[in-house]
Amino acid sequence: MAAPLHSAPHSSTAALRSVVEVPRAATLPISQLAPEAALRRLELTIARRLDGFLHGDHLGLLPGAGSEHNDARPYQPGQDDVRRMDWAVTARTTVPHVRDTVADRELEVWALLDAFPKMNWGTAGVTKRDLGIAAIATIGFLGQRQGDRFGGAILRPDGIRRLPAGAGRTALYGLLRRLLTDPIVPDHTPARTSLADGIEHLNRTERRRGLRVIVSDFVTAGDTELDPDVEPAWERPIRHMSARQQVLAVEVVDARELDFPNVGEVLIRDPETTFERYVNTSDSGARDRMNAVAAAQRERIRIALRRAGAGHIQLRTDADWVADIARFVLAYRRVASRLHAPPRGVAR
Repeated sequence: MAAPLHSAPHSSTAALRSVVEVPRAATLPISQLAPEAALRRLELTIARRLDGFLHGDHLGLLPGAGSEHNDARPYQPGQDDVRRMDWAVTARTTVPHVRDTVADRELEVWALLDAFPKMNWGTAGVTKRDLGIAAIATIGFLGQRQGDRFGGAILRPDGIRRLPAGAGRTALYGLLRRLLTDPIVPDHTPARTSLADGIEHLNRTERRRGLRVIVSDFVTAGDTELDPDVEPAWERPIRHMSARQQVLAVEVVDARELDFPNVGEVLIRDPETTFERYVNTSDSGARDRMNAVAAAQRERIRIALRRAGAGHIQLRTDADWVADIARFVLAYRRVASRLHAPPRGVAR
């Protein structure tokens, strides 16, 4: 039997710490996020390019970041160059704005990482948050080509932190390091944002066409709806984004969220709400009901993402995420161009 490309650390000590202890740091070192040697023969095809088919495929004639003006966006102190300030927009809105430039030789990939307290949990020695970062690393190496840029945004309860896009392997490693070292969000932190807000923010501020990666478990605190015909709050923003961008939704789950084990009476608590309840998992009927609800919840997420026109891959903390992404990429390359094709009569 062939050895897996990469998998979560399954040591009993690491798994116990990830469940019992309060998370304080990353559960994966940066060197284990994505083995480059296993990814050299794969490439994540970006079917929806800029305003034409060839943008990003060939080098431009002029060096530098580009001279064509792109959309204006709010100024981020400490992250943006003040020399790119758009004074006309700033004067009209009374809010500082900067204007990006466009280089035809570049494609941009932006990843949104859900860093809410629900992501700080895992029973296989790795948290869902760090599994999401590993997925971003794998996709980053798969989609990396000469001149392409990779940027990120961290969705936290207190706001959205933008990590500027950079080109090259060094810039990608820098982005991954900042994702791993971002402070862990404590349980029950008051939330002023939501996943829908993060997607809308990314769609509004990063309008240049390319690939958008949304990493989350797509579970909204307090949402107990299981009917697949009822849209989650984040479905409409993803639909708006997929009309212009190529969108890949990475759903991260833990094995114990899908299959409740027989471990006796346990306290189940929500890290984002006040919900707490003791459940006797020795009762097979109770386990069956809990598993049925979990399956219905995941099926609703799958249907919503499909309706929104996004590519969807589910990663588990107890599985080999590199192999799962590789299988997804090999299958996705055959259908990406058809999935993201514009309506008949509409230019790409």
